[in-house]
Amino acid sequence: MSRGEVIYLVWNDLVGLSRTRGVPIGEYERRKAHGLGWALAGQAMTPFEDIAENPWGPMDEVRQIPDEETRRRVLLRPEHPALHLVLCDSLNPDGSPWECCTRSFLAAALADMKAETGLDLHVAYENEFALFGEDIRWAAPFSLDAARRIAPFADLCVAALIDAGAGIETFEPEYGVGQFEITCGPAAGLAGADRVVLTREVVHEAARQSGLRSTFSPKPAPDAVGNGCHLHVSFLDADGKAAAYDADAPGELSTVAASFVAGVQRHVAALCAVTAPSPISYLRLGPHHWSCGYDIVGVQNREAAIRICPSPAAEPADRGDAFNIEFRFTDATASPYLAIGAIVRAGLQGIRDGLPRPDLVEGEPDDLSGDEREARGIGRLPTSLDEALDAFEADESVKSWFTPTMVQAYTALKRHEIRLYAESRAERMCERYVQVY
Repeated sequence: MSRGEVIYLVWNDLVGLSRTRGVPIGEYERRKAHGLGWALAGQAMTPFEDIAENPWGPMDEVRQIPDEETRRRVLLRPEHPALHLVLCDSLNPDGSPWECCTRSFLAAALADMKAETGLDLHVAYENEFALFGEDIRWAAPFSLDAARRIAPFADLCVAALIDAGAGIETFEPEYGVGQFEITCGPAAGLAGADRVVLTREVVHEAARQSGLRSTFSPKPAPDAVGNGCHLHVSFLDADGKAAAYDADAPGELSTVAASFVAGVQRHVAALCAVTAPSPISYLRLGPHHWSCGYDIVGVQNREAAIRICPSPAAEPADRGDAFNIEFRFTDATASPYLAIGAIVRAGLQGIRDGLPRPDLVEGEPDDLSGDEREARGIGRLPTSLDEALDAFEADESVKSWFTPTMVQAYTALKRHEIRLYAESRAERMCERYVQVY
């Protein structure tokens, strides 16, 4: 460890980016108790060089306080400096969580879930991304050839993710040119979201050190294959037993899990403003893309917004352990803390209200007639961020999960992104999001 090594204090903001201030390694012990200051208006930064209208202007700051349990030092190549970072909470000067801290937002939602239901939420993510470089060319989708062409990057990246404790389970080629997917195994609550942030930053670092560029942008180009960031959740009760699984229930979905899913389904249009929060997110979402275009729930249905994933275990006693629920209307322009937190809030409200289990839909909902969809209560997801924000602002329940200041800051920020998109070409905006995400 060199005397000049920098440790980066990292926080995830409203547009899902890792912002940072760094300190020399020798200064960290002195700095970590009080962290580093950050202007409140920094939370109004778009993914680009703009700052949206916000409630704060030039006044006041929060402290970015490191969570020592998230500190990671990963040396990828000996000739390159180590990636040394620690994730932070944004706290007020008195030590309380700042109302616009994304990580604290998720922590509070998880605490309420635990207090009211006794359940712990375990989180896993599928992280899709694309690589760019001189040697990145078309290869057969999902082929060994596609994987082996980038084998040096893959090995470097996987080793770094193991060292970072990101819980990597698979590295695989995907459908698009230069597209790959990394899946992370489940972790309890906040740690599951932390893994997503760590995974993205390690992938970017491995790509940089391999002479490549990487992007998790949901749509690298208007006609490109989209990148999702699918969230998988499961519940454990106080005894550590799977609580989402019921072998005798429709879809094997337990009563409490069914109410949770129904709560998310009820608010899914508004949730899209948080889980698919960029204008280009809606170039990916839609029927026949295996992303999702309707608010349906289905067993193993990749056109469903919410997919029930049965366990592969053959023994009945083991089937609950790998059973999980996948939320497919998410991408990497979302803060994982905000996305998971909002989904938890929606699901918890469904449990409170005792919502009945949702209808399980098979096949392509777009193949049904409009009358059939209406009769079954199947609704279209928003087709633009503008529509999603309108749904968000009209849904008083969803807005109540955020403070008025956070609603004001978030919606102003996202409306600003919409204006930027409207003033440019889709191709150009896709390029800009590729550069950032």
